[in-house]
Amino acid sequence: MKIELLTTFLEVSQTLHVRVTAENLYLTQAAVSSRIKQLEEELGVLLFDRTQKRLKLTAEGHRLVKHANEMMIMWQKLKQDVSVAQTNSHQLFVGSMMSIWDIVLQDWLQKIHRNLDDVHLFTQTYSPLELRKQVISRLIDIAFLFEPPFVEDIVNEKVATVPLQLVSTDKEQIFNTMENIENMVMVDYGESVNSQILRDYGSFDVIRHHMSQPRIALNFILEASGCAYLPKQMCFEHIRKGKLHPVDKAPEYSRDIYAIYLAKSSKTNLVKDALTLFPYVRN
Repeated sequence: MKIELLTTFLEVSQTLHVRVTAENLYLTQAAVSSRIKQLEEELGVLLFDRTQKRLKLTAEGHRLVKHANEMMIMWQKLKQDVSVAQTNSHQLFVGSMMSIWDIVLQDWLQKIHRNLDDVHLFTQTYSPLELRKQVISRLIDIAFLFEPPFVEDIVNEKVATVPLQLVSTDKEQIFNTMENIENMVMVDYGESVNSQILRDYGSFDVIRHHMSQPRIALNFILEASGCAYLPKQMCFEHIRKGKLHPVDKAPEYSRDIYAIYLAKSSKTNLVKDALTLFPYVRN
């Protein structure tokens, strides 16, 4: 199976349109259709339902998307590995939940760039379940998540404890009791922290919105007003400028972040070197 067939399939699965795919890949529409037909013939299944005006993935097409993405990642790893081998360089594939990128990983990537000049970084965003699968299948070398898996052959290492504080755009609200908090945005920090927040605030009608990432919640309350539990380091600049205000009487929480990686791998030493550059004190 040729890589360009999978590349074309993945693009069509995103656009669901032959013409748009052809423009994106700088191909003719006939070439796109030919590649999809060739792939279907090789697999012996229909990947797209063509009975409607707009293409639609079949059940087989949906299943192929996941495998095709993994194969493309593996192909990129293979190409990079072959090319960097001659220069004594290393590649480090990093995966994380989206919210953790915002909280701590940006600074860490900068440190790797400055201190490990023979390392080529590749980053991906996945769900917690996919992160575990990707580490086990060796598609990524190190993953970051809130709730570590307890799986044989995987090392769980706590790399940070991030303090979370309630901040508000309303200066008058900083002295309020919990019962008087208004327009609170609930951020998803994983089950352990979420349950604490709901236990403390669930009996009060204060949680108005639920958002998956702290960065989204931060931008939302800065624009629309309100309050949210956010990492202290993310709020620092906005507090100094008077755009956000800590709510004094609110309980504080913390969120542990874990790195997971294979205990036995050709990249184990590289992963450990990279983790020594982690910017936050580990408990």
